[in-house]
Parts: sequence; structure tokens; C-alpha cells
Amino acid sequence: MPASPLESAHHKCAPLTVNRSCQGKVAAGIEHPLYKRPDHSYCFAMPSDTPELSEAEKRALLEALGVDLGQLDLRARAAIEALAEEVIALREETDALRASLADAALLADNDALCPVFNRRAFEREVRREIALSGRFQTPLTLIFIDLDNFKQVNDVYGHAAGDSVLLKISDILLAKTRETDIVGRLGGDEFGIVLAHAGLEDSRRKAVQLAAAIDALEVRGETGSPLAPVQIGASCGVVEWHTGQSPAALIARADQAMFAEKARRKAEGRALR
Repeated sequence: MPASPLESAHHKCAPLTVNRSCQGKVAAGIEHPLYKRPDHSYCFAMPSDTPELSEAEKRALLEALGVDLGQLDLRARAAIEALAEEVIALREETDALRASLADAALLADNDALCPVFNRRAFEREVRREIALSGRFQTPLTLIFIDLDNFKQVNDVYGHAAGDSVLLKISDILLAKTRETDIVGRLGGDEFGIVLAHAGLEDSRRKAVQLAAAIDALEVRGETGSPLAPVQIGASCGVVEWHTGQSPAALIARADQAMFAEKARRKAEGRALR
């Protein structure tokens, strides 16, 4: 039988062990760079820390500007050369600012804790994928995931343990989805995945795979801890986009499908909270 287009490498998840001494420390899923501003102002005089241009660079810029230094007196020639150096310096500063803006945009899109999209960026990507799916008539599905017993982790082991669980869930979702799939944290213990070019049945199989990996997670204290272990689980709602359906409606349908799945799991006797 051919492999599903959503199949990824098997990933075995070990139980989580919580050290009580780590409570109160918040894990960070994103490394925030420091943005450096130029320590000089825009002026004709070159900053002392800006490297001088080579003669070849000066000639290339002057040729592009159509300036013939041989026809200028010494004073005018010095002024044109200074302007040429300033143009190059401003160009380099512009490139640095563009890079900083790109980094800032990346940070604005990422969840504050987990290395996945935040809800705002996730909803934007849903809109984009819907537009592509509608244009090219390709299938598009969404998986809405709500963790089971997550509140119990926070209540028993503390919020630092809860943060560790969320980071572990992010690792599982990223490891078991394609690079083209879009993973986001929608808030609290809710996650979403957009799967382009994936039909409903393939996506349901993927949801079962993800739920099985998350169901295998257990939070427990160190050896001898009097605290009871907490079994983590995941209820997944899977829906397919229909022509004319808005992003908000698609996410709402997936949310409803998730609640139906959670009710089904409870009816099977799972201890879910």
C-alpha cells in the first residue's frame, strides 16, 4: 500500500519528568535578537567606524552616476567623492535596517513560548492557503487540537511544567508534519495545523497519528514524589475547506469537530478534563 502523503518518520516520545525546583522558571521557545542602531547620523562626513571605499568601488559608483572626475577642480572632486562614500554607507545601513525589519516580522509571527505561529499569523496563513486552494482547486484541511488534562498539569505541577508540556507538544507536531504544513498555537492548550494538498481521509489519519503520540505523554514527579502522574491526551477535530467558506468559519468548524471528538473519547472511558 503506498504511503500517505502526510506520513513522516516515526517519533517516539518519552514521558516528561518534572523537577519541582524548576517551577517559576518560564521556558522560552524563541531567541530574541538585539537590534543595533547605527551610532552615527546622516551627514556628509563619513563615520569613523565605516570602512573606506576602494578605488574600484568609487569608480563604479561615479560611472553609474555619469560623473567624470577629470573635468572637475580639486574641491568639486573631493565633494563628489565624499558624496559617493556617503551613498555607499547609506545603502549598507538600508540593508541592515531591512534585515532588522525581517527579524522583527519573524518575532511578531511566532508564539511567545512555542516555536510555532501565534494565532494572528496562523489565521493570516489560513487566509493565504484558502486563496491558493480556491485558485488552483486543490484540497485543504485543518486540524484543531485541544489537549486533555492540561489544566491538571498546571494545578498539580505548576505552570513551568505546563510550559514544558506545550513545548513538547510543539516538538511532536513539527516532527510529524511536513515542512509545508502550517502549525500554530491558537491559545492556551489549543493548536492548529493547516494541511495543503491533503484530503479529508489523509488528514484524519494524520490526526490519529498525532493523537497517539500525544496520548503517550505522561507528566510525573521525580522518583519518590507523592504527586500523582498526569496523563496528557489530545482531542483532534478535522475538517476540509469548502469553496466560499471563510477562514473564521473553517476554524470554527474544526473547533466544533474537536469538541465532538473530545465527547467521543470521554464516552470511551478516558479520564479527560
